[in-house]
Amino acid sequence: MEVSFSKEVEMLRMGAGETFHGEGILAITKALLQSGVSYVGGYQGAPVSHLLDVMVQAKDYMQELGVHVEACANEASAAAMLGASIHYPLRGAVTWKSIVGTNVAADALSNLASPGVTGGVLVVVGEDYGEGASVIQERTHAYALKSSMLLLDPRPDLTRMVEMVEHGFRLSEASNMPALMELRIRACHVRGSFVAKDNQAPAISSHHLMRDPAQFDYSRLAHPPVTFAHEKLKHQERIPAARAYIQEHGLNEHFDGEHADLGLIVQGGLYNTLIRALQQFDLADAFGNARIPMLVLNVTCPLVPDQIADFCANKRGVLLLEEGQPDYLEQEIATLLRRRAVDTPLHGKDFLPQGGEYSAEVMAQGLLPFVQRYLPQHAAAHATQDWLQANAKRRTQVSQTLQALGQALPPRPPSFCIGCPERPVFSALKLAQQDIGPVHVAADIGCHAFGTFEPFSSGHTILGYGMSLASRAGVSPAMQRRVLSVMGDGGFWHNGLLTGVQSALFNGDDAVLLIFKNGYTSATGTQDIISTPDDAAKLEAADKLQSLAHTNQTIERTLQGLGVQWMRSVHTYDVAQVRETLVEAFNSEFNGLKVIVAEGECQLERQRRIKPWIANLLKQGKRVQRVKYGVDEDVCNGDHACIRLSGCPTLTLKDNPDPLKVDPVATVIDGCVGCGLCGENAHAATLCPSFYRAEVVQNPTLWERLVASWRGRIVRALQPQESVAA
Repeated sequence: MEVSFSKEVEMLRMGAGETFHGEGILAITKALLQSGVSYVGGYQGAPVSHLLDVMVQAKDYMQELGVHVEACANEASAAAMLGASIHYPLRGAVTWKSIVGTNVAADALSNLASPGVTGGVLVVVGEDYGEGASVIQERTHAYALKSSMLLLDPRPDLTRMVEMVEHGFRLSEASNMPALMELRIRACHVRGSFVAKDNQAPAISSHHLMRDPAQFDYSRLAHPPVTFAHEKLKHQERIPAARAYIQEHGLNEHFDGEHADLGLIVQGGLYNTLIRALQQFDLADAFGNARIPMLVLNVTCPLVPDQIADFCANKRGVLLLEEGQPDYLEQEIATLLRRRAVDTPLHGKDFLPQGGEYSAEVMAQGLLPFVQRYLPQHAAAHATQDWLQANAKRRTQVSQTLQALGQALPPRPPSFCIGCPERPVFSALKLAQQDIGPVHVAADIGCHAFGTFEPFSSGHTILGYGMSLASRAGVSPAMQRRVLSVMGDGGFWHNGLLTGVQSALFNGDDAVLLIFKNGYTSATGTQDIISTPDDAAKLEAADKLQSLAHTNQTIERTLQGLGVQWMRSVHTYDVAQVRETLVEAFNSEFNGLKVIVAEGECQLERQRRIKPWIANLLKQGKRVQRVKYGVDEDVCNGDHACIRLSGCPTLTLKDNPDPLKVDPVATVIDGCVGCGLCGENAHAATLCPSFYRAEVVQNPTLWERLVASWRGRIVRALQPQESVAA
């Protein structure tokens, strides 16, 4: 009934000498157990969701080891868990999606970094940066700098990544600094292998309890006046200790090359891409051996000045490849080289883009002027330049061709899943605005953010996960019409309850809040939350192929307990009712917070729940009935308002079968899950009656077969008989 990681859970049990094959993020998960971690927590989010998902599903094995695993309410609560390592020799690891997750956790992280830690602390953050990202484009590096935390950026090789996890804990303990490990999307999903070690049960755990708490020590509090001493400790003791460990254990890697008078300094996570770019210049072979010496920074904060200076000394030029902005590394390295009177030219953002993802092509564009300046006789540079120019030429040709045709490439915006229970609510919102006029919509993080794309284009701001109701506080007083805030049940529990609902009630705000209650934190992988129906309800619903609506009323009871006086619950697929409820909320004479709970089970989870059940029934030869929707081609008038109101991927166009009609007709293609939205929209908006609902029966009963047979005969008898030429 949920995504299963049973195979991955078994891989966590691998012992010394066995070879682990898999993705980078799963290798990190195994490395935590090999490092003797005592507790693990976090909040799911791409690209590190699997770490926590696997740990949660491996609960039985974690209990065997004595490792405590906690699925936290948000990133702040996860970061606060790490307080266990301030006084006690407990190794702790938490994970979340950065940069948004790090923003939420910032308060706890700062208060953790000030007193420092005794047990090793590792925060595994998904550095969601680049064109494949789903969040704002910022870097974690700023947090490491401002709070004096370690920042690891391991080379995307599973063996090295695992080693850096183990070193990360020891480095944290040696320097008393919490460590951040940033993993880009490519690093999380890179595949490879490493030789496993035995998992280490923590010395202090649920199996081996501490008798007494630590003695009170005011200096371990993040509280004045000791915070002023902490600031000195960071720079007088902790950072020097970290630098000594980094250098002693070779955490940053130095690769030699034949062009010893040149150098490349690169963040560890960009190493694989850099090798691919160098191959375009024939400056690296197929095995990844580069011809220009490289310093790979697997630890980007703190830098080791002596190491940087020694690498750059006596070189004609060095190119720094630092992804993103600002150029923290370039500024720091340029400063330390000047202070040591190292006059080697340092290049970086003068050759490479200030921001954006450093793909192989982008790196090659930056390497080209570097190679042309310092290796002018290198023949392969001309071939690479031709390759880059050919790529640019192809893009120009495509653009010119489309311009000549008078059209652009058709947009393909992301959209809701087929049958998503949130799609009909946005259809209802479009219809409601025909009555009440356009409204300001404060959108939120989650699946419902797809409502900002066509055909709905609904949502003026997105300020953070669960922040929609709070973000309209400044708009409401200045708007003649009431403002609508939209959030999911995941966002409600993550942040919305306190920052939004509590604040609106306290201030007596006149606002409308629409909560999508689909039962899971769907946008991050359909993880369970406190309002998820329990296993018994899921099994009962599976047996009856029913929805899980109204099986968990935690959200409603919480809102009532907090003092919400105006609340309505609606089924998301009932477009007409949702429309009426929205109109009621905007026209109500009640002056205060009005909450609409739109309930409809996440379609992904529903399909995972019912498909095995249906397959089992069919295997047993039992009767199965499902619903299918379609469009009567003779009735469809080619207006296509249904598509503009729905946007469902299975509702599309095809050529009109009538040769006398030009306009294409609507059609429902394979993939339809029978949610009924198309028919509901047609009813609520009074569209054409071209939609039909059919019940498809598999393994019909004898009576159904007999009735179908007689119906067929009657239909054939009523059909006109065409004359047959002799």
